[in-house]
Amino acid sequence: MKHWDVIVIGAGAAGMMCAAQAGRRGRRVLLIDHADKLGERIRISGGGRCNFSNRTVTANNFLSRNGHFCRSALAQFSQNDFIALVTRHGVRYEERDHGQLFCVDSAQDIIELLKKECADGGVEWAMPCAVHSVSDCRDAGDDGDAATAFELVTDQGTMRCHSLVVATGGLAVPKLGATPFGYRLAEQFELKIVPPKPALVPLSLEPETLARFQELSGVSLDVETGCDGATGLPATSFRESLLLTHRGLSGPAVLQISSYWQSQDYGRHRHEGGGRKAPISIDLLPGVDATEWLNNLQGSRSLLANVLAERLPRRFAQAWAELETGNAALNNLSHRDLQRIGHALNHWELMPSGTLGYAKAEVTLGGVDTNELSSKTMAVRAVPGLYFIGEVVDVTGWLGGFNFQWAWSSGWVAGQHA
Repeated sequence: MKHWDVIVIGAGAAGMMCAAQAGRRGRRVLLIDHADKLGERIRISGGGRCNFSNRTVTANNFLSRNGHFCRSALAQFSQNDFIALVTRHGVRYEERDHGQLFCVDSAQDIIELLKKECADGGVEWAMPCAVHSVSDCRDAGDDGDAATAFELVTDQGTMRCHSLVVATGGLAVPKLGATPFGYRLAEQFELKIVPPKPALVPLSLEPETLARFQELSGVSLDVETGCDGATGLPATSFRESLLLTHRGLSGPAVLQISSYWQSQDYGRHRHEGGGRKAPISIDLLPGVDATEWLNNLQGSRSLLANVLAERLPRRFAQAWAELETGNAALNNLSHRDLQRIGHALNHWELMPSGTLGYAKAEVTLGGVDTNELSSKTMAVRAVPGLYFIGEVVDVTGWLGGFNFQWAWSSGWVAGQHA
């Protein structure tokens, strides 16, 4: 039987960060993962360049039932701290739109950085290694060894540790090995789970709605999306591109708002009307008062589609005008018609039928309830020595490097205490 001070289950972004930090404190650390390839989620992220953080990170960039939970970890290890680490390792990076930070060369640079940090901390590895069971030795009335709290039965033997860190991620991208292991382990220790859902994910549309735009697959347009999110979440909208697909809606504007649309079950929508969701709102002409613009053109003989094509992709303008008015000329539309059309342009509502699921999701919404954890240490309040970090916790970031920053921050914090 082998003993470690700390065992970390999950060798992703959060797990490697935690293991490296614990090792640097002089703790004997073992990092376990069931995969045979290291850091695959990192490797494929950002088109292979890894959007590893964001220049501007605040608690408002994250969704959680407890919106304040992430503040402590983000303050203890900020984006600036990770940027300093990247710089120290000589990783070249660049800033793109909305403060997103990417590797110039390859996402592999971040994986190598984490491997080097783990090596410097003397971290030991077990990969691939499946964990079959975890038990609390203290509950079992063990031999009284104060250094032993948890026993893991794995396909590489039985292992014991004083501190156990769970960094097993969520359910997104199952082809890379995502499993519900972390949630099941949390439930074993009687921790509450916020039901997981796909997040940062394309949205599907009902067949009838989809049929109206079936010829527009591949059309992209600049929009601002919003929705009636859960109680307790700030009102949020996103000015990004929207992409029409053969299955529904995608693009950054949709991925961003999808998390808020999914989060509607967090609060009042779950208790009023059996979890019914509200539609998403799409401003097709952000920054333009569409009603005023159309009123100024009221006497024009131009068809609505031709007028809209001045500001929108022509194919989309044609389809949208047909849907709204049968593509009438503006001088044949009443003042009330123009008011209605103008409002629809700035507040076009669509009701998604669902999402495209975990296979297309960037991350997972929900997870281990943050009320079970210390925000200062990431430790489980009721089970000394047990920690949950990263995506397995009910903290979900926006698109743009925020979820990686949560991995770095939560992993770093747990590594100071495990």
